Amino acid sequence: MIVSVSSALLFAIITVVLVRSQRVSTGSAVLVWLSGFTVAGTGLAGPVNSSLGAIAHYLSTLH
Repeated sequence: MIVSVSSALLFAIITVVLVRSQRVSTGSAVLVWLSGFTVAGTGLAGPVNSSLGAIAHYLSTLH
């Protein structure tokens, strides 16, 4: 668990630096941040996965 939290924190810091230096857009940073939680398996991975699943389901029902 310590390695997962540390890697999540590291990638969050990298993402913030990339946004601040305008290397990536805010939308891309949000996607990177959310995918980081799904990969890292932190305590937020469950709610993030549920939210992403709900958003994907909602988008698939749009006509």
